[in-house]
Amino acid sequence: MARHELLDNVVHKDLRVDTRFGAGLGDPAGLVPVWPTEFAELQREYPIFLQKGEGESEYHAVALLGFDASENLFLDGDRWNANYLPGAVVRGPFSIGFRDPVPGGSLEPEPVVHVDMEHPRVARDGEGVAVFMPKGGHSPYLDHVITVLKGIHDGVAAARAMFATLDRLGLLQPVDLDVRFDEARGARVTGLYGIDRDRLAALEAGQLHALHRDGLLEGVYLMLASLYNMRRLIAEKQRRLRAQDGAGAAA
Repeated sequence: MARHELLDNVVHKDLRVDTRFGAGLGDPAGLVPVWPTEFAELQREYPIFLQKGEGESEYHAVALLGFDASENLFLDGDRWNANYLPGAVVRGPFSIGFRDPVPGGSLEPEPVVHVDMEHPRVARDGEGVAVFMPKGGHSPYLDHVITVLKGIHDGVAAARAMFATLDRLGLLQPVDLDVRFDEARGARVTGLYGIDRDRLAALEAGQLHALHRDGLLEGVYLMLASLYNMRRLIAEKQRRLRAQDGAGAAA
């Protein structure tokens, strides 16, 4: 069970984080949440889709990592085979919380960093990357995480506005992935949504201009461009199946 604490350079002066990768370190499998603020980087390597949680009315974006809930095809042992790491992966045990405004200060809740002390990346043996410097300052690692958290924070608001607009314009459609890896094996992934190309092409000039003016049109095209990464994902799955077959034959 998660145990979130407000990050403090005194209380957590010895905190260290394991930045390696692996199934036992809490790395996401199958799908990972992503945000529009990172679409430009993501679309070079990951297929981007939308999803709705059960009983939810709002969409959220996800990057496809594998073809079932326990499969991350970007993981190879303790390596992540991509040039860009999604923010949800980089942030590890950290998240943004909000502290009530102090008297005489801003009336808005103040964003602060929390750490989940039960997260599998929190190092238990004194190894890992230090979160704070010996005199209490932020380590370069923590500075990087804070930058990522700010991007996620901005991305949450951007996603809400973007996906609501795309839904209102009828640009979102259900996507069922029915993929064949060879003659005998395949996979089916359901519950995803993508951009309706035909509806996009049919938008009136004023609607397209409004999307461009509001900074949303680029995100639409980035989502569409990201789908070419399905070829890479399928090829990696096929490679692993061949290796599995070869190992089985050798045994």
